Amino acid sequence: MDEELNVTYLTLDWYTEINKYRYVFFFIMFTLYILIICTNSTIVYLIFIHKSLHEPMYIFIAALLLNSVLYSTTIYPKLLIDFLSEKQVTTYSACLFQFFMFYTLGCSEFLLLAAMAYDRYVAICKPLEYQTIMRKTTVSIFLIIAWLVPACHIAVQAIASAEAKLCDSNIKGIFCNNAVYTLQCERSRLITIFGVVALVDLSILPMLFIVFTYTKIFIVSHRSCKEIRKKAAETCLPHMLVLIGYSIFFVYDVSIARVKSDFPKPTRIIMTLQIMLYHPLFNPLIYGLKMKEISKHLKKLLSQAKIFPCIKT
Repeated sequence: MDEELNVTYLTLDWYTEINKYRYVFFFIMFTLYILIICTNSTIVYLIFIHKSLHEPMYIFIAALLLNSVLYSTTIYPKLLIDFLSEKQVTTYSACLFQFFMFYTLGCSEFLLLAAMAYDRYVAICKPLEYQTIMRKTTVSIFLIIAWLVPACHIAVQAIASAEAKLCDSNIKGIFCNNAVYTLQCERSRLITIFGVVALVDLSILPMLFIVFTYTKIFIVSHRSCKEIRKKAAETCLPHMLVLIGYSIFFVYDVSIARVKSDFPKPTRIIMTLQIMLYHPLFNPLIYGLKMKEISKHLKKLLSQAKIFPCIKT
């Protein structure tokens, strides 16, 4: 293998089918990418300019949506270039960088959702201590951990993969994820160990924490008055929907790499579309419509922009 190895981005059968309509696909994907940026950025903008939204819960939502924009930017620009190119190739180093960004931002999402779950737990189960616990310093620490810890974990795997000997140059996919391991002649023990550590620290533990936290919230809210139950449903349900949708792709992605399951092509396409399309658009849709305060400011913004002049605020 050469140092500047060309790695095929699309398998031959996928490329043959797409090549005939690549300009159509380019237009569709470019439109979707712009839509993802606009929808997520709009809600981040609303949270930034309105002081009433400068609360831990909304700050975490803004961080989550910003994460979605960066996440999509890791995939879409290269994909758009591929649609306009005769050959879908990239260097191995560029592939590893995409791998690093993809999993760093992906794991950050679990930690951000865990921080949001903790915020809701304190707000509903310990309301009198909320201001003392969820200070600006606490929020800042959570945000730093959510982005820094995954970067450190994934960096080890990316660096180890850079030193690995390659026996293949064909990636069966449209971007570099766990499939980079299939290029290696033999996966090193370091990559395997850190892969398991990252899986536990960045995914399984945050998921268990979120489930435990929301279970406690629902138990407490069920025993409380109707107002508390309503507050819990309004603020926790969007987070749970986002977690469920994201967890589905996570299980699929891990299965491909660890179990080496041979998923049918339709399944692979659907799950790939989820991370590229459904999930980045699902987040702003859920938070924009289900979060009362954000929805109110969003309707006001659209009304002022005369996009929907008949919307009542």
